[in-house]
Amino acid sequence: MCGIIGILSDDDAAPHLVEGLKRLEYRGYDSAGVATLQDGKPVRCRAQGKLKNLEKKLKAEPLGGNIGIGHTRWATHGGPTEDNAHPHANDKVAVVHNGIIENYAALKKELEENQARFETETDTEVIVHLVDHYLKQGKSPQEAANATFDRLEGAYAVVMIFADEDDLLIGCRQGTPLAIGYGDGEMYVASDSYALAPLTKKICFLEDGDRVAVTREGASIYTNDNEKVEREIRVTAQSGATTGKGNFRHFMLKEVYEQPTVIGDTLNSFINPATGAISIPPDVLAALKKTPRITMVACGTAYYACATAKYWFEQTAGIPCDIDIASEFRYREPPLPKDGLAVFVSQSGETLDTLEALRFCKSQGQKILSIVNTIESTIERESDLVLHTLAGPEIGVASTKALTTQLTTLACMALCVARENGSIDAAKEKTMTDALRHIPQQITDILHDDERSKNIQGIARDIFESAHMLYLGRNLLFPLAMEGALKMKEVSYIHAEGYAAGELKHGPIALIDEQMPIAVFAPGNDPLFEKTASNLQENVARGAKVLMISDEKGLKDLEQFLKWSIPMPDVDPFAAPILYAVPAQLLAYHVAVTKGTDVDQPRNLAKSVTVE
Repeated sequence: MCGIIGILSDDDAAPHLVEGLKRLEYRGYDSAGVATLQDGKPVRCRAQGKLKNLEKKLKAEPLGGNIGIGHTRWATHGGPTEDNAHPHANDKVAVVHNGIIENYAALKKELEENQARFETETDTEVIVHLVDHYLKQGKSPQEAANATFDRLEGAYAVVMIFADEDDLLIGCRQGTPLAIGYGDGEMYVASDSYALAPLTKKICFLEDGDRVAVTREGASIYTNDNEKVEREIRVTAQSGATTGKGNFRHFMLKEVYEQPTVIGDTLNSFINPATGAISIPPDVLAALKKTPRITMVACGTAYYACATAKYWFEQTAGIPCDIDIASEFRYREPPLPKDGLAVFVSQSGETLDTLEALRFCKSQGQKILSIVNTIESTIERESDLVLHTLAGPEIGVASTKALTTQLTTLACMALCVARENGSIDAAKEKTMTDALRHIPQQITDILHDDERSKNIQGIARDIFESAHMLYLGRNLLFPLAMEGALKMKEVSYIHAEGYAAGELKHGPIALIDEQMPIAVFAPGNDPLFEKTASNLQENVARGAKVLMISDEKGLKDLEQFLKWSIPMPDVDPFAAPILYAVPAQLLAYHVAVTKGTDVDQPRNLAKSVTVE
């Protein structure tokens, strides 16, 4: 979502601010801007759209000054216009803000009654006017900032610079991440340690309620009760290397092609190369064996990974498992069992809905296990147990390699506990483990098969003008049907829905006509293949055009009913969701490219969603 960076330097700040913002582009944004102090006064440069637009403006009119703040905005209050872009400022203060000020309407009304004139549609502008109000009362910058923070309600991170204060950044964290970077005579603030990786390895993560005054000599951190506190300064493991697209046209395609490597890395972290046995950290295994029920919570693609894992944990390991969408979970106040294990899955580790659900579970005495891709995230730091998915930086907003490494991690967890509790024997474990170990090579074969690639591109050209699309699957491939539909929606803007194949006749079949493409995931060796085949024929009889993703046996059995097909290697049904995710990703990608959409940063979407 929105990104923040602030710099106190001896060099011109603006170029470093822009470089930091480039490292935050993966979050998703629709405008960007920077502000510095020039001759003691806040000056700004902002632009609608991508950072290249901001860079163009800065090249024409450079900003001087060695202190500054920068921001990439994902619109919440007010459209994605230059006027609504951050930083917001007057002649006394400039402000950048992530999150939402929930009481902004009441504050705005109060400020307008005191003659404040608003120029934007944003909730952020109330911060500028509040600070100005307190400065006019004679308060110092830090006093004015604290008085302002005391009035704000919601989840937010804020960073400010002040006129005639060229050695002061003031920030606050309340529910939305903010980190401090320590350099040699320089200091930094950012919403993401990844933005600071090229500048420093020494990072301090603020906690909720922390307020900070940063100078070139260091950072003074206070609670919202004005008590000074110390926070650990750690050496970050984040890489300072810039992530590029290489020879690929888009990050999404690059990340699809990285899946054999990252799935292999994830498997190697769990599988003993000598024996082939799966092992997970002893404390994670102990928590899985002890719990009477697993509660899994996530958002978006990660939720579909959890939906798949529910089948694995219940069918293979015999452990009851509930799954929930994070934004709904804590509001239904579910009863949670004694010794329960709550599992939270997040690529970024900063998703606010998921984080708040985690905190609810912690308050209910649950053991917390997080499965995250981004190291040193807030979700990781607030968990009892952590597993990393080893996908590496995922820049494309539509998740690909993060999904398949999440699935790989969850599959290994289920197999390990199933073996330990006797739900499967050694022979069954070996069969399933071997299936997982073959996945990287099978995906490599799919990705480097020119004939298959041309086939998928041809299908994309046939369906890219469709207004609607359905995805069907059964059992372990039902969640993948929902994920495939999500991918198509995200990057191509085609309205797509995923259903359990047997559910279509209970209502959605009314949508079927000759203009409706239907994608069906159905390996020929799946125990429910014949039932899926019957569901497929129900739709063909009503004029549907069917794309079937299956192995040789499945395609041969149903070839007379198919408009299109994508052949797949044979795979054990246990591992099929990981393998079959790849053609779903490729189809969505090629449809999006054919339509000419912004594949890596689709409209309205953000990579890390840090507001509820």
